[in-house]
Amino acid sequence: MSKFSRHSLTLVTAAVVTVFALTACSAGGSGSESESPAPVTQGGEVVIGAEQEPDCVDWIATCAGSIWGTYIMQVPTIPTVFNTRLVDDVWTPVASELMAEEPVAESSGAGQTITYKINPDAVWSDGEPITSKDFEYTALQIRDGDDIFDKTGFDRITAVDTTDPKTAIVTLDTPYAGWRSLFSTYGVLPAHILDGQDRAAAMTDGYDWSGGPWKIESWDRGTSATLVPNENYWGDTPNLDKVTYLFLPDTTAAFQALKSGQVDVLYPSPQLDAISQIDAGLPGINSQVDPRSASLEAVWFNNEAFPFDSKAVRQAVAYSIDRQAVVERMFGALGVDEPQQSFNTPIVGAYGADDFSQYTLDLDKVTELMEDDGWTKNSDDVWEKGGKTASFSMETLAGNKRRDLMTQVLQSQLAEAGFEMTINSVTPADLFGTVAPEGDFQSGLWAIVDTFPDPTLSSSFLSSNIPSADNGYSGINFYRVSIPELDPLLSAVDTELDVDKRVEIAHEADAVIAENVPSLPIDTVPLVLLWSDKIGGPLEINPIEGPFWNLAAWGIAG
Repeated sequence: MSKFSRHSLTLVTAAVVTVFALTACSAGGSGSESESPAPVTQGGEVVIGAEQEPDCVDWIATCAGSIWGTYIMQVPTIPTVFNTRLVDDVWTPVASELMAEEPVAESSGAGQTITYKINPDAVWSDGEPITSKDFEYTALQIRDGDDIFDKTGFDRITAVDTTDPKTAIVTLDTPYAGWRSLFSTYGVLPAHILDGQDRAAAMTDGYDWSGGPWKIESWDRGTSATLVPNENYWGDTPNLDKVTYLFLPDTTAAFQALKSGQVDVLYPSPQLDAISQIDAGLPGINSQVDPRSASLEAVWFNNEAFPFDSKAVRQAVAYSIDRQAVVERMFGALGVDEPQQSFNTPIVGAYGADDFSQYTLDLDKVTELMEDDGWTKNSDDVWEKGGKTASFSMETLAGNKRRDLMTQVLQSQLAEAGFEMTINSVTPADLFGTVAPEGDFQSGLWAIVDTFPDPTLSSSFLSSNIPSADNGYSGINFYRVSIPELDPLLSAVDTELDVDKRVEIAHEADAVIAENVPSLPIDTVPLVLLWSDKIGGPLEINPIEGPFWNLAAWGIAG
């Protein structure tokens, strides 16, 4: 599943991703997050700057599309079946503390059966046990609900056996290669609290229960969200007394807040000025920069909207953009100097091919494609056809200086190729809550973040995942992609259990995607984590679960 900056990605041995830090600087010299973490004291408070505020915290609903909601409130409070952890330098699904043992998936006739044995100590924050009824409730809410972010995998569930309260047996009608993502990307919800209620109404604006190490104490929309320890958590409880997230969408202001001590930690989008400041050294501030990430930035096309309802136009736009130059300018200093050539991120690199490498700056090819599609240049040197010009808007997130620059560069390159592009900055809540789900855009520039290491592009490009009345406005194919030859390939990637065959099919799908250019990948976004010397503990970026995945182990440096 991907969230936006959610696409479901099953990890195989071939998909090796070694995560490393380029820099780790502080006033006292350089170090590495691989060293023993600084000792911490018990108690205290930490303030973290958050780049985005979630629109809602009903994690299975479309409105929960912002990855920042996952980072700051979902991961700390919602129990999951698998966590993503670094094992032998590979980010790998590992059974979580919720499980008494590793879940088992077995073929069952034409389908599949998955057995989840629940930790007997696992309880909700009110002391009630986490049971198989919670798995059943969660599965049916996703499978049968309307306005669900992504039903992939859950739409195959035919039954959940709850005979044993501490064992959930889930039956699927067809095999699902990405079965580990079930109850992992969304987690498990408390049936004894939510069953019989309007789930969305009960969760959207926050909730006071938890199955993780933290609870949401408060959420002051527009300002902050505060977490406190879950005193009934069965695992390791947090060292800190409180963590407050301040919503700081303007990256320049966020940097000033870090340097002034208003916030103790930042996880900023990499900005050019931030990169220069990190290189120069920030007194009292540590940094980790990771150029390998699960975050993929792209120019997204609405394939049902003019002019991108034309394959030729989409291809021509791809030949109009010098992606190499864009990437080098934006991220070269952070070790990212090549454009992304697949919508499979490096986390699942074995499944991706390099078919988009054919799209390099070629204005002659642009002319050929546009003229063959019936377009001619008008007196303003803009392509025109049937009385309509090749003009469109590009949606992007407000307050992000680096993306502001990036859209301006794209605007200039496209103008030279005969396309007239305007820029429309919107809030994350509007973009991922209404604009993209409703298809109310022509193009956009934003990032998607893989929230589980499994290669399932079907979430974004399978035609049945286009939000519509027929599917209860569920699904995250916001780009309205409908390519007949692609659908069976994406479905086969989801179904095929043989890893080698799955990789082969994924490469076939990649080729079809590149030929049709439903959208255009630009780059993987390097990850940056900054923290004050005040903070101790094992700080490390997790490209799937974010920078606060082990927040319970943080503390005030002793």
